[in-house]
Amino acid sequence: MTQKQTKFIFVTGGVVSGLGKGVASASIAALMENRGLKISMMKMDPYINVDPGTMNPYQHGEVFVTDDGAETDLDLGHYERFTNEPVSANNNVTTGQVYDTVINKERHGEYLGKTVQVIPHVTDVIKERIHRAAKGVDVCIVEVGGTIGDIEGLPHIEAIRQMRTDVGREHTVYIHLTLVPYIKAVGEMKTKPTQHSVKALREIGIQPDIIVCRCEQPLGQDLKDKIALFCSTSRSTVFDCPDVDTVYAVPLLLKEQGLDDKIAEMLNIWSRAASLDNWRRVVATLRNGKQVARIGVVGKYVHLIDSYKSLHEALLHGGLASGGRVELVYVDSEQLSDDVSGAFADVDGILVPGGFGERGIEGKINAVRYARENKIPIFGICLGLQMMVIEFARNVTGLERANSTEFDAKTPHPVIHLMESQQDIKDKGATMRLGAYPCKLTAGTRAMEIYRQTEISERHRHRFEVNNDYREKLAVGGLVFSGLSPDGKLVEMCEISDHPWFVGCQFHPEFKSKPFKPHPLFAAFVAAAVKYKESRSAG
Repeated sequence: MTQKQTKFIFVTGGVVSGLGKGVASASIAALMENRGLKISMMKMDPYINVDPGTMNPYQHGEVFVTDDGAETDLDLGHYERFTNEPVSANNNVTTGQVYDTVINKERHGEYLGKTVQVIPHVTDVIKERIHRAAKGVDVCIVEVGGTIGDIEGLPHIEAIRQMRTDVGREHTVYIHLTLVPYIKAVGEMKTKPTQHSVKALREIGIQPDIIVCRCEQPLGQDLKDKIALFCSTSRSTVFDCPDVDTVYAVPLLLKEQGLDDKIAEMLNIWSRAASLDNWRRVVATLRNGKQVARIGVVGKYVHLIDSYKSLHEALLHGGLASGGRVELVYVDSEQLSDDVSGAFADVDGILVPGGFGERGIEGKINAVRYARENKIPIFGICLGLQMMVIEFARNVTGLERANSTEFDAKTPHPVIHLMESQQDIKDKGATMRLGAYPCKLTAGTRAMEIYRQTEISERHRHRFEVNNDYREKLAVGGLVFSGLSPDGKLVEMCEISDHPWFVGCQFHPEFKSKPFKPHPLFAAFVAAAVKYKESRSAG
């Protein structure tokens, strides 16, 4: 039997970066999946890095980790949250990976007698990666990172241009996301940047089939008609995507304008209409639900919220599980002194997220101590668990100057140290404990109560761990190690039984939370914060 041809939707961006191509692409995927189609998604990143794993979060935002251990672009988090399809290393390709593949092929003699060039050798590898991500699906949505005109993105644009020739016009749609700015001085929205962006795309050989315009407010039909005229497209193929108060409103916004119907028409797809009742309920709760709790997030990358993108969304999901909205207050751990009461006077819960390096560590430890002593619900993730262990060791167990060897190589009590498997590793890229690992939970613990199962699988990204030499002493002091690796050698979760909610995990549960299926740890944490808020109000 002949295999059905996969349809391809290519999403490019113009004028400026940061327009939200990831959210737009994920929204399109959500609409097509809701029509009953099997979808996959792919992000092509033009940077030369092999992956974003060694980048500073201020450079690139968070690193999203997949089950198979790939360190990927944060947009893959949008893909998983908006759809039911899990992502893997196949769903993210960088220029660094492409050139690494080409150079290795050349060294192995696969191009013998040939001059290795961008076309066809580099573009062929890019197309191979696209087809790998599209295997066995009805529709593959491919987002091209960066902005039209970026020199490093040209091979990726050329590859998607060739795809139409390879698979046929009837199997490809090009969508260009662009900016229509509002110029306050003259009180007008200007289409010229969009015209120039489309012109640059056409010079490379791609005529966009659909133009989606990012703007501060909805475009009138006159402006849509003008864009269609100057960009050589139909007036029915120009859509607007104005600013919204929640990203989960974007699929609804695009559906109302009929974007998925237009895509289905262009690709000759016969399917049911998209049903978005769940999306409407989520958006209604986020917009109109009562504020259920106020959570303080103590980090050192708080000046760029994208550094904690999945965490931010997972906390909102936790609020949805409690039937309302969560207000998030980001606290710079570098600014916290020994007395942190002022920073947390009005919060109902404290979350200490992951991170690397010594900067801001003592502020996080002070936050943990304040939450422990004042019985405020606290949740520590990855580095956050390690901060909990260090604080407990210092102030409960009496291990003076207890620390992690990451921050103090000469600490007399290295309660956190480098994992044995990491001792001889010199390279930094893709060498941490990455991806999904199993964890066994201890009966009678809060962790077991939350998960309601004995074994779980969660995603990891770390080099350091709890030092087993101190586990017994910490346990005698009252720290419960409620989750361990199946062999019992690695601490995965810890908690305190006589505290309303003091839970730490070495893994990153935020990567598996969705608006329609909040992660149980975030749901339980927010529920504890709600209970704490109610007790404060009553008291």
